[in-house]
Amino acid sequence: MDIEIISETENPMLHRTDVKFEMVHEDATPSRLSVRDSLAAKLNKDADEVVIRKLDTKFGMRKTVGLAKVYDSAAHAQEVEHEHMLERNKIGVTEEAEEA
Repeated sequence: MDIEIISETENPMLHRTDVKFEMVHEDATPSRLSVRDSLAAKLNKDADEVVIRKLDTKFGMRKTVGLAKVYDSAAHAQEVEHEHMLERNKIGVTEEAEEA
C-alpha cells in the first residue's frame, strides 16, 4: 500500500498533528492496524502515537482517504482520545485484556 500525506495541521494544545492522507491499495481496504503501522513508519513515529480516526473507501475503488491524529507520545493519546478509539487502534490495550 502506498500512502501519500495530503495535509498536516499542528494542534499544540493537544500535543498532536492532524493528518489527512490518501492511500492506494491492491486488494480490499487494509485493516486499521496495518494502515496505522504504515503511517507511523512513514512519519517516523511509534505506532502507539498514531490514532486512525476514519478510513473512507468508495465502492469499487482502490483508493482510500483517511484521517489520523499523530500524538507527541502514547501518553498524550491516552489522555485525549475516547476509550473506543483507543480500543480500535489497540493503544494501551494489554494482552490480558484482549483475551478476556
